[in-house]
Amino acid sequence: MQTFQVKTSAHSCAVDITSGVDAVLKEMAARDGVCLVYVAHTTAAVIINEGADRDVMDDVLDTLDTMVPWKGAYKHAEGNSAAHVKSILAGGSVQVIVDSGRMVLGTWQKIFLLDFDGPRTRKIFVHFTGERTVSP
Repeated sequence: MQTFQVKTSAHSCAVDITSGVDAVLKEMAARDGVCLVYVAHTTAAVIINEGADRDVMDDVLDTLDTMVPWKGAYKHAEGNSAAHVKSILAGGSVQVIVDSGRMVLGTWQKIFLLDFDGPRTRKIFVHFTGERTVSP
């Protein structure tokens, strides 16, 4: 397992982390198997979705804001309950098949870190299970 960090720049944002995951897989000499991408924060999430049109992620964040408004009748004293709820809805991890050293993603798919309580520095965990390339 390896990690890398992502600095977010806004209170609520989506950051494309596909290239970061890909770099870790190359470092791991991943060949064929499954990659788990996980964020160990209760106010962030990891998802796979369209990365070709930036408006898609804006729409996702706007919809989550509508569904779970920042201000509400929350009991959590820290004041970021909405971020916790959004994290539960979006999920903390994704799995990606790796074939011949490359992630099997659809034409438009990317892996995103969603931060609901930023800006912060988030740690991304990448675990690969499977066959690795062996150097001669």
